[in-house]
Amino acid sequence: MGELFFLKPVLKEMIWGGSRLKTDFSYDIPSDHTGECWAVSAHKNGDCEIADGMFKGQKLSQIFKDHKEFFGNIKMDVFPLLIKIIDAKQDLSIQVHPDDAYAKIHENGALGKTECWDILDCDQDAKIVIGHNAKTKEELEEMIANNEWGRLIREIPIKKGDFFQIEPGTVHAIKGGTLILETQQSSDVTYRLYDYNRMQNGKPRELHIKKSLDVIRCPYTARKQPQVIRPYQDALVEELVTCPYYSVNKIEVSGKADFKQDKPFTIMTVVNGDGEIDGRKIKKGDNFIIPSGYGKYELKGDLSVISSYVPQLV
Repeated sequence: MGELFFLKPVLKEMIWGGSRLKTDFSYDIPSDHTGECWAVSAHKNGDCEIADGMFKGQKLSQIFKDHKEFFGNIKMDVFPLLIKIIDAKQDLSIQVHPDDAYAKIHENGALGKTECWDILDCDQDAKIVIGHNAKTKEELEEMIANNEWGRLIREIPIKKGDFFQIEPGTVHAIKGGTLILETQQSSDVTYRLYDYNRMQNGKPRELHIKKSLDVIRCPYTARKQPQVIRPYQDALVEELVTCPYYSVNKIEVSGKADFKQDKPFTIMTVVNGDGEIDGRKIKKGDNFIIPSGYGKYELKGDLSVISSYVPQLV
């Protein structure tokens, strides 16, 4: 049995952020405008430290570079996933992400950004932006040029527990009053399409209209995720999504259940409750990696966990 890698999160202030990462997750936030917790990340813009054990104080990027055996010897140059918890007190900008091919050419070899959202909590009448109403690229360009954002943008109501896969080329935005866990490719490339004419330090934030137009898919088509639930004694595992970059599951434990770590590695974030993994206490807000070859493990307590791994097909 190997060692679990517990991680120290990286907290980021945002113009739209709030204080729920402290009140709900007990993170030590830098201000009451903290929007993002990079919970599991080896990205250069927020590289998590190992919290304890034999690699205490080392960065995840370094462990991944030096010890590929912990990660199933996957043939990737960089740690492939990034897990965030996002507190949107106000609306985020309307944005879109490129795919790998576009980002490689236009963003100095960066990865594209496929991501997914699990709605941890939200206001009663909360909505998100996902997709748009333009039928063609010409109509899209015309609506943007004429600032017809009300006509263009597709808003849908959300509730706690909803889940969304956001493919590259999808116009999207998290709106105010929403707390989400985001699983994504390890990329920090975002094209901002519209920002409500907000000012930051006396200036409007940069928009990326040309790149956005390059990558937005027309027309938008919604895809329904098939729901698969696997029952265990004292636990339920809901398979939220599998795509070429990640598989994401929600694990609900009430009692104790045995699982097997047979993936290259498994990332876990405790999003509710508390309990134990193999006798080690875990609580809401804990983030850790179960390495390759770890084998069987036991989750015990009353807790909800979001887990993710890289599919074997990568």
